[in-house]
Amino acid sequence: MRPPHARHLSVAALTTALLLTTPTLAHADGPTPSTPPGGTTSSPAPTISPTAPNLKLGDGATLAPSRIIDIKSVVEDLGGEERRSDTPSDTTFALQAEVLFPKNSAKLNPAAAARIKDIATEIGAQHATNVRVFGFTDDLGSYEHGKVLSKQRADAVQQELTKSLPGASSITFQIRGYSEDYPIASNATEEGRKKNRRVEVSFPRTASN
Repeated sequence: MRPPHARHLSVAALTTALLLTTPTLAHADGPTPSTPPGGTTSSPAPTISPTAPNLKLGDGATLAPSRIIDIKSVVEDLGGEERRSDTPSDTTFALQAEVLFPKNSAKLNPAAAARIKDIATEIGAQHATNVRVFGFTDDLGSYEHGKVLSKQRADAVQQELTKSLPGASSITFQIRGYSEDYPIASNATEEGRKKNRRVEVSFPRTASN
């Protein structure tokens, strides 16, 4: 028996481009931070035949055209200390805490200013008026201590950003500390914990970029 309303099946393809290069400099919204880069894949939207034997459509249903719904580019330095990811809507930089702060500290080291200035330059180039600065730790120590430390580190990065942003007064900053939440690697190894100890700076991309 034919259903009262024909169903419409939409097939979409997700294309993710992962680029690993040497020295180049790493999302969060609503306020969900970024997820780690996926596997190395790059493929066009597939062609789907509505008469394919394994494709079961309800009586009267049709296929929508295949389309690419997202393109993500990730550029990471060989040491993994810095990562930049771009989607059609956002740019995100992630910096490992070790390149910005001494151990268990929220005081920026002397080399941090140059790294943060590069991010500020990109924010200015994108004319971003909303910037998210989120801090994260590994799962060592108490959750509450991680919450405080990650927020203090996010605050420190935001304060340094404003020094290099002429229009900082017109920018709305979202600053949060997430402790060990939203890990991007396993906390079972020091290598993974190092990746999780990070500060992410993300902002919307302009339509022209």
